Amino acid sequence: MTATPLRLDHLVVSARTLEEGVQYVADTLGVAPAGGGAHPLMRTHNRLLGLWGDTYLEVIAIDPGARSPAASQPARARLFALDDPAVQARLEKGPYLSHWVVRVEPPKNLERWRSQYPQRIPDLVPMTRGELNWQLSVPLDGAFPSWQGAGDGVLPSLIQWDTPRHPSQTLADTGIALRSLTAFHPQAQAVREQLDWLGAAHLIQIEEAESPALVAQFETLSGTRSLGAPRSSV
Repeated sequence: MTATPLRLDHLVVSARTLEEGVQYVADTLGVAPAGGGAHPLMRTHNRLLGLWGDTYLEVIAIDPGARSPAASQPARARLFALDDPAVQARLEKGPYLSHWVVRVEPPKNLERWRSQYPQRIPDLVPMTRGELNWQLSVPLDGAFPSWQGAGDGVLPSLIQWDTPRHPSQTLADTGIALRSLTAFHPQAQAVREQLDWLGAAHLIQIEEAESPALVAQFETLSGTRSLGAPRSSV
């Protein structure tokens, strides 16, 4: 277990297209994500919504305008399981709260930590968007992080920023604050064990359920609103 508790960096809404994802968030929270840009390596693009407390909400989708890699450089699997047929089938039904990302801050070095515990932390991928640079834990197959068979988006990815300003500091004040984050999973104990080890258990509630899901509750200018829907309890 890490001696330094991690911080919530951002929540992820996956969508078939950015337009669908932005509309989903705007309809639910009353404010449309904006800004963002492209991730050339992953062939994805995003829009962002600032939240209270140096965090934000990301809407992400496959970028149809992304340049294909050269024949000598096979395409890397996209992050957050966007290439997974099951996820793509899920996105045909509409955008959803798919994942969350936690921040590793100095003096802890994410690259060194990963080298010490490769069985616990997936490969790190250096990423860029505009002037932003960061490292993100992404399995080689692009799947969500997992531990002892538990994953499905409820275990977080790890991120470490290599820029002086966090993206949330450049986003407009929306007046929206995350009230709670809850994960539902049939292997709830395995999820708890990995979160305890990471130092992220304080950021989320875990409940046993028949199928995986994430639910986030927000305080907005129009009252409490939720992204995600709870699954039936076991």
